[in-house]
Amino acid sequence: MNTPPLRITLVSETFPPEINGVANTLGRLSEGLRLRGHQVEVIRPRQASDCAAGPDDSLLLCRGWPLPGYPGLQWGEVSMHKLWRRWRRQRPDVLYIATEGPLGLSALRAARRLGIAVVSGFHTNFPQYSGQYGLGLLARLLTHYLRWFHRRTAITLVPSASQRLELERRGFERLGLMARGVDASLFNPARRSQALREQWGLAADDIAVLYVGRLAAEKNLALLGPCMAALQKSYPQRRLRLVMVGDGPLRASLQQQLPHALFCGAQRGEVLAEHYASADLFLFPSLTETFGNVVLEAMASGLAVVAYDEAAAAQHIRHGHSGALAMPGDQAGFIDAACWLLEESETLRRVRLNARQHASRQGWPAIVEQFEGYLYDACRGSTASSKAAPALALKPGSPAPRG
Repeated sequence: MNTPPLRITLVSETFPPEINGVANTLGRLSEGLRLRGHQVEVIRPRQASDCAAGPDDSLLLCRGWPLPGYPGLQWGEVSMHKLWRRWRRQRPDVLYIATEGPLGLSALRAARRLGIAVVSGFHTNFPQYSGQYGLGLLARLLTHYLRWFHRRTAITLVPSASQRLELERRGFERLGLMARGVDASLFNPARRSQALREQWGLAADDIAVLYVGRLAAEKNLALLGPCMAALQKSYPQRRLRLVMVGDGPLRASLQQQLPHALFCGAQRGEVLAEHYASADLFLFPSLTETFGNVVLEAMASGLAVVAYDEAAAAQHIRHGHSGALAMPGDQAGFIDAACWLLEESETLRRVRLNARQHASRQGWPAIVEQFEGYLYDACRGSTASSKAAPALALKPGSPAPRG
């Protein structure tokens, strides 16, 4: 059955060219939807790169407030009335809200007043982040608010089965699974660079141990030091180098804790892909991921990944076949998994090959098509609801809502 193209609005506090998993996902979804013939409007805070950009009817920029300790990231804020007036003039068929902050709340309220279908995404596990910073009470309050927020949307999309199970246990309802993809032509073992490895001080047979991601407390990076020490102790005959790609509030302290590591800062595009492909082993000790795009990027680049058995790792790594997993929170198990991968060169070679083969089948087009299906379902549900309760719909010429 032919379906008409949709007018879709994406609401987010982060978007490319910012570097993080949420921005990457939304950029891929936006691009994919446009290629499938849909009109996509993006509402987000202003970025430094917007100064040189011309007017764009498909983009609404709002005020942003910096997040303490996270340079480059910000909360967005726009009034519900501004969105209400904008959507009265040019009504979207469906919203996808990727933030539960002030920007997302304003969008949700305006859409509900206008009877516009809303799909939400659970992209960041704020309650777990709060727990990492020792704010237990705040974590409980955040969980209560997030549950309230997502219950007011048609469906909440989560990126992994483990995340869906966790949210179900916390009382969240109407959860849909939508995984993430990877660009296997960009993240590819063919981008391996011996010149880059020489810059890292490594010869062909040496081992580059890579971490890619934010340098922040919720990433559990304190485990990297003991893990590297155990690897070096277990394999004193091999030269190993820890390479850190990314930036964040812990960079200075990590440079003191890991004096032999190489800190490359944030990278993107082909340069990032070259860093991945030029490494051998990928350590990802985070316990707070809703997904963890870097796991798939590392696998597509032909790396052996060590991670905890949750989120993307649980979904895509078969322990001992395409990577190595440890039970969540088991630090000794994580270190043992890393050491096992270096026991024999054939083990490392086989795991890296299997990882690449699996990740190369996880393309974005299928994810975009699945996302499109969720949006169409929400539109059909919204239409059915408005027919069942026409008195709830605002008529043309109605005064602007209050509150």
